[in-house]
Amino acid sequence: MTTLRTEDIAFMRLALEQAGQAPALGEVPIGTLLVRKGEILARAHNLREASQDPTAHAEMIVIREAAAKLGSWRLTECTLYVTLEPCPMCAGAIVQSRIARLVFGAWDPKAGACGSLMDIPAEPRLNHRVRVEGGLLEGESQTLLQEFFRSRRNPTKSDGIHVAPRST
Repeated sequence: MTTLRTEDIAFMRLALEQAGQAPALGEVPIGTLLVRKGEILARAHNLREASQDPTAHAEMIVIREAAAKLGSWRLTECTLYVTLEPCPMCAGAIVQSRIARLVFGAWDPKAGACGSLMDIPAEPRLNHRVRVEGGLLEGESQTLLQEFFRSRRNPTKSDGIHVAPRST
């Protein structure tokens, strides 16, 4: 994470605020925002349960909103901040929308597609590369997720998602 900037922490805290709004709707607390040249283009949290839409991940929502706002599907010069490592669907959308940079909080060893389970943004056969930096405010992102699943399930049962610190 050598290229992190001071503003990255501030933007990730805003993504965490978005994530914090999700549990009130019964949504997994994942929040994101898309920024271009210091301007927030879109912010969201997961809405899969509320919309009964399997594609209503926070990342997909902000990509759609920002593209509509800019009038272009090419989101070059943009940074996406998200509290959990994106899944394969979202990683693919990040690459396809030409986002320049991704900064995320917690690593997801079971479904993460930006360095954990697989690494779609670094796939050399694709025509676009995304700079990926993971682990920013990782503990805060993990805590939100763990508290959410703990509150919804019997603590003796598996959460169904395990968010562990990334070993280096």
